[in-house]
Amino acid sequence: MPVTPPSTPDRSAYLLAARGEPVPHTPVWFMRQAGRALPEYRAVREGITMLESCMRPDLVVEITLQPVRRYGVDAAIYYSDIVLPLKAAGFGVEIKPGVGPVVADPIRDAAGVATVRPVTPSDVSFTTESVQQLVTELGGTPLIGFAGAPFTVASYLVEGGPSKDFAKTKAMMHGKPDLWHALADRLADVAIAYLAVQVEAGASAIQLFDSWAGGLSPRDYERFVLPHSAKVFEALKEYGVPRVHFGVNTGELLGLMSAAGADVVGVDWRVPLDEAVRRVGSKPLQGNLDPALLFTGWETIEPEIDRILAEGKAAPGHIFNLGHGVPPNADPEVLHRVAQYVQTKSAHVPA
Repeated sequence: MPVTPPSTPDRSAYLLAARGEPVPHTPVWFMRQAGRALPEYRAVREGITMLESCMRPDLVVEITLQPVRRYGVDAAIYYSDIVLPLKAAGFGVEIKPGVGPVVADPIRDAAGVATVRPVTPSDVSFTTESVQQLVTELGGTPLIGFAGAPFTVASYLVEGGPSKDFAKTKAMMHGKPDLWHALADRLADVAIAYLAVQVEAGASAIQLFDSWAGGLSPRDYERFVLPHSAKVFEALKEYGVPRVHFGVNTGELLGLMSAAGADVVGVDWRVPLDEAVRRVGSKPLQGNLDPALLFTGWETIEPEIDRILAEGKAAPGHIFNLGHGVPPNADPEVLHRVAQYVQTKSAHVPA
């Protein structure tokens, strides 16, 4: 059976691990745990666009709760999308099925940067309503708020949509650095405002997703990205909630991502957690089962979980997760079994 959550989020295994405190068991949740892998998600989303579903509190609450009910995970993550605050503020962006965020007028000059305006609480009043309802419904299970990091969101705006090489984005960074920094600074403000709304409504932690930062060299990250991500983390520091930073293929950037100010650093499957400790320093870590292993047999998955739990002991706190998001065709029963196994396997550790 899944571990019974505490009566208050503050004493949950997730928040204890995020603070580097002793835990009753290693907490587990999954990035993209709410989504296409769940038939109940597909049922409630039928005929409704992604961004529309993110703006309806009834759907946000239901979709956020679905994986908590199904998997018995130790934390919920707010159902939203990284481009949602821009959409809510009137920016021309949509999510095209099978493609991702698509921008009507890609940003290539100062006039384009000027179209990215600050996000106000009234722009995202549906977020406040959704988070407040979720905190009540979740009880002792903490809610993680999230936003897209300035670089990853900027890459969509500059490229016009998803990109494999970020050529236009890198060209702006190096060829028009003042323009790049102006855009990234505005996007940092967007992330700060959106995260603040979630925390003030009751979210117990926040995660900044820099999903595509792994496409950068450490030198470019330090010069063009680090200052803007650091601005986001510094602005959220006053709230006293754990701040998590995650990106894909960021093994060479882990030290810099930690330096941006995160309390917890997410690690994808490419770097063992004990090695990540050497790169990050003495901070709690999150990760890092390869999502592809969900499609193998349990005889393959179990020893990998054991290895990750063992390596995670090198960190002052460990939150078990996948090394990236749940694949849309993953079997929910396998994820349920992973969550239960992590909780039970690690429960013998003294609190």
